[in-house]
Amino acid sequence: MLNALEVVTTVVVGLMVGVEFSVAFVMNRILDALPEDSGQLGHAHGGRMLGALMPFWYVGSLVLSAIWAVAGWHRHGAGLVVTAAGLLIVSVAMSILLLVPINNRNKTWTPENRPADWKQQLNRWQSWHYVRVAVIVAAFTLLVCALV
Repeated sequence: MLNALEVVTTVVVGLMVGVEFSVAFVMNRILDALPEDSGQLGHAHGGRMLGALMPFWYVGSLVLSAIWAVAGWHRHGAGLVVTAAGLLIVSVAMSILLLVPINNRNKTWTPENRPADWKQQLNRWQSWHYVRVAVIVAAFTLLVCALV
């Protein structure tokens, strides 16, 4: 049963890393290259779409990692899992404190109502998102290492 939990947790976190990596290094570049207001509208739509899904994915990944840490406390690699769970806590805190407030504003913007500094706000979001991606990549790496 613990082996199944380890695999499910690793896959769930790995898929989350893949989505967030794609947002950071593929989707944002595509959206930023679109003409006129299309990119901002795409960012707003993505914020609504992923903003509804990602909280469950982040918290779910953290919960799965915490269960693995507790259930596998006696096993080799438990320290790696605890550290990964700690990094996932950091990613959730970063999301709530730094990224979600910007995303909540962005997802309501249209070309008619967006603030003058909307590009700076999106750039700030992207900068924090890069840091968050690094944190979850590190957590995922630790979970994979704990499997071996």
